[in-house]
Amino acid sequence: MKNLTLCLDVGNSNIVAGVFAERECLCCFRYETQHGGTSDQLGVFLRSVLRENDISYQDVNEIAIASVVPGLNYSLIAACKKYFAVTPFMLQPGVKTGLKIKYKNPTEVGADLIAGSVAACELYPGDNLIVIDFGTATTFCAITNEKEFLGGLIMPGLRLSAEALQNNTAKLPAITIVKPDKIIGDTVTESIQAGIYFSQLAAIKEIVANLQKTSFNNSPATVVATGGFAHLFLDSGLFAVIRNNLVLEGILSILLRSKR
Repeated sequence: MKNLTLCLDVGNSNIVAGVFAERECLCCFRYETQHGGTSDQLGVFLRSVLRENDISYQDVNEIAIASVVPGLNYSLIAACKKYFAVTPFMLQPGVKTGLKIKYKNPTEVGADLIAGSVAACELYPGDNLIVIDFGTATTFCAITNEKEFLGGLIMPGLRLSAEALQNNTAKLPAITIVKPDKIIGDTVTESIQAGIYFSQLAAIKEIVANLQKTSFNNSPATVVATGGFAHLFLDSGLFAVIRNNLVLEGILSILLRSKR
């Protein structure tokens, strides 16, 4: 029997999961959070995905969870106990992460932000860091080269911006989030796509420049990106790396640290 770890990043739009053999990610998958109701639904889904990837659920002997959706935590914990016979590790206030949290109220920092920051610190030890996560919200975290988590910014993500236009106007349609070929659209759909993409891109550039100036006294900062929409900005030249599994890797690192 293998010793595998299942890591779950529970976000507002999706539950992103990864199965790890030590530090190697064997597979990743996601599940819409809005469909994540009961412990049985979650447990059956997790088992079925593992089976489709030729992984036995019995080989999973550790589960670690970072959740920003408190209403799902009870069902998730129950699913882990019932379908895996594992009591999961929860990334929550009080867990040792190696970061020095400078928030006025450290308990307010999202578990996903902590996990992503921890993983970025391991990728680039000794660097000032800006971690950008393109999820339901687009978030920015600033971490010093001494692992001080200074805080960050939270702004609406691309899909949230598109939904706000659709839901609060009479004639603007739903659109697919894409990288536009040009800044001026000649259809309503293209205009919305351009507006959402280029406003986000402009915000990223301004915020990164401002953080380097104000948070790091003009010292260089390495920018690490993650999240479902990060790939749209691959050619922007703003990031040192796009790490799709950054939060999952951070969850795993924090679990290993807690065991030590």
